[in-house]
Amino acid sequence: MSDFLQMTLFGLSNGAILALAALGFVLIYKATRVINFAQGHFLLVGAYAFYAAIVVLGLHWSLAVLVGVAFAATLGVLVERFVLRPMIGEEAIAVIMVTIGLSSVLGGGVQLFFGTTPRETPQFLPSGALTMAGATMPWSRVAAIGIAAAVLVTFSIFFTRTRHGIAMRAVADDQQAALTMGISVRRVFALAWALAAVTAVIGGILLADLSGVSAGLAGFGLIVFPVVILGGLDSVPGTIVGGIIIGLLVQYTAGYVGGGLEQVVPFIVLILILMVRPYGLFGQTRIERV
Repeated sequence: MSDFLQMTLFGLSNGAILALAALGFVLIYKATRVINFAQGHFLLVGAYAFYAAIVVLGLHWSLAVLVGVAFAATLGVLVERFVLRPMIGEEAIAVIMVTIGLSSVLGGGVQLFFGTTPRETPQFLPSGALTMAGATMPWSRVAAIGIAAAVLVTFSIFFTRTRHGIAMRAVADDQQAALTMGISVRRVFALAWALAAVTAVIGGILLADLSGVSAGLAGFGLIVFPVVILGGLDSVPGTIVGGIIIGLLVQYTAGYVGGGLEQVVPFIVLILILMVRPYGLFGQTRIERV
């Protein structure tokens, strides 16, 4: 029972971080209809930006977080303006290939500046552990779940209660109608990329504290794709449910089966959900008549 509780906590914390990264993926897809294969590398860049701010620049962790978030937002806007905006009107496969190329550029840039050696950052999440029913639960994992949940709730309120959030939802539903209402679609696109980068960076910062900083974080980011396919490409609540399911499934598989199968399970789920329910658990079914 203690092992089950411990695996559940670890699975929930990983799932919460996956939900953050997946939220950025969904934001971009809803606003621009672009499938961003570089989302996992935004998470990697965020972790290294936090590392550079706190270790290289010697900033306090609170200032390092602000630097990481500001860097992510700037990077997202620059990518949208100079990489994706010129691709408007091009074939979908061309845009997809651009995001794949972008992921290689981001990964290569990180290796160029920081190398391939794993790095450790000073921990800012609470240390120590909580013992419950014989299970040892690190406070850092509990705090990561709480932070991720707070960020997800904040973004949910942003989408439903703020002017910019409502504008993003309007553009996602109908760009032409949004234009007639005076909404700048280009600004919404830039905002979507900026927020997507910020959510990934927050996930990267949490991972940097929990497991250190290395190029392997990009591999963790790849699990974002099974999460969004399971939850639904255009569903924000789906990212939360998908993240929790995939996080728990990976942890239970690692604990009870092992053998590296936990690395394959998310993609088995991806294939199965595409076969059974291509739009995901919460995705909107779209039927186009011609």
